[in-house]
Amino acid sequence: MQQKKTMLDSDLEELSIRKQCELLGLNRSNVYYQAQPENAYNLLLMRLLDEEYTRHPSKGVVKMVKYLEDLEHHVNHKRVRRLLRLMGLMAIYPKRKNLSKPHPEHKKYPYLLKNLEVKKKRR
Repeated sequence: MQQKKTMLDSDLEELSIRKQCELLGLNRSNVYYQAQPENAYNLLLMRLLDEEYTRHPSKGVVKMVKYLEDLEHHVNHKRVRRLLRLMGLMAIYPKRKNLSKPHPEHKKYPYLLKNLEVKKKRR
């Protein structure tokens, strides 16, 4: 396993790991934590999700959960969302940006009530 590079020096005698972490503003648990690899079942799910995403890139988390349920893999939407994020997959859909920009060829209609004073009519 490859050793993680950090700014900490465990061989330093003047400063303990605790003091080095304190000076850097880190929790000591970050130094000792070793990430666990994905288990075989998650790797199977990731392969299935990748294949389905390749066929249908517009499917989101909910439809992917339904797809896995159709294959008799009963998984939570949270697990599917985590695995899709881990693989860097995201459904393709129209984004919200540029919705208010008018098309240059479309006509702009003037606001006709701009200088009109609106009064309530009494009976």
